Amino acid sequence: MSRLPATMRAAVLEQPAPARARPLQLRTVPRPEPRRGEVLVQVEACGVCRTDLHVIEGELAPRRRPVIPGHQIVGRVVATGAEVDPARVGTRVGVPWLHRTCSDCRFCHRGDENLCEASEFTGWTVDGGFAEYTVAPADFVLPLPDALAAIDAAPLLCAGIIGYRCLDATGLDVRGFAGARLGLYGFGAAGHLAIQIARARGAEVYVMTRDRARHQALAHELGATWVGDADATPPVPLDAAIVFAPAGTLVPVGLAALDAGGTLVLGGIHMSEIPAMPYALVYRERRLRSVANNTRADARRFLDEAARVGVRTHVRCYPLAEVGEALVDLATDAIRGAAVVVP
Repeated sequence: MSRLPATMRAAVLEQPAPARARPLQLRTVPRPEPRRGEVLVQVEACGVCRTDLHVIEGELAPRRRPVIPGHQIVGRVVATGAEVDPARVGTRVGVPWLHRTCSDCRFCHRGDENLCEASEFTGWTVDGGFAEYTVAPADFVLPLPDALAAIDAAPLLCAGIIGYRCLDATGLDVRGFAGARLGLYGFGAAGHLAIQIARARGAEVYVMTRDRARHQALAHELGATWVGDADATPPVPLDAAIVFAPAGTLVPVGLAALDAGGTLVLGGIHMSEIPAMPYALVYRERRLRSVANNTRADARRFLDEAARVGVRTHVRCYPLAEVGEALVDLATDAIRGAAVVVP
């Protein structure tokens, strides 16, 4: 501990504002100390997620001020707090959105820790990874192999895990993905990872997204059966669909594209208002459900399957000083795949 610097650089949010206003401030701040049960992680890379955008722009109400955003963190343990095995120093870990839970409520007891009402969230309720160092509970960090490059691993830790949970929520894992028709609305970080799992399981994937030059081209490259504009009608009825774009106007569009008995999954933590819609859109046992956060079990299952099928991340890197540019590019759909900040 004595050889570690006392301060670090970090991108700090004092007051939410539109990304174009560049509300993050690059500062020198005290380096955090790991408390009991925590590890100190030196950040190698941190993915930039649309949830970070919701935090920075205030669509998620501030829970900590000031706060260091960022919750797709890859790094190496450089120190441990009390009651943590010192042998963990030097290990490679990921720090995801779910920072910690109470472990004692009805949701935690039944295995639904993603619904814990006392949860803490990395980069929102506690400081995150747009910094040179961060702390996290030792029980909630994810082991990562040294062979996986930091910039490739970072987008897996939220976009990948949430996309994976959304795939489970479609119900296709019960009926079987092979030959199933799956729709994806929005094709950013989560979409470009989810399609790879779905294709490996044998699904036909239909992608609806607004950016032709980047997102639609990448969807074609990754094996989409058909690609159209964000509100386009796919050429066949869908067995299931996932809305990754935070646009409530896509909910009736997605429901209208489903076959009878199909499921529409909403994959974002924030979404604009859903417009009024006729009952006919949910008749014939069409289902509408949301996905909230993730569990550690989700993360382990996803990372295992991603390694097995060879999921590839498409990334654009930014230095820490340009994290504001990354957020503007994310807000304007200018990123092909995922953005990653490298301190």
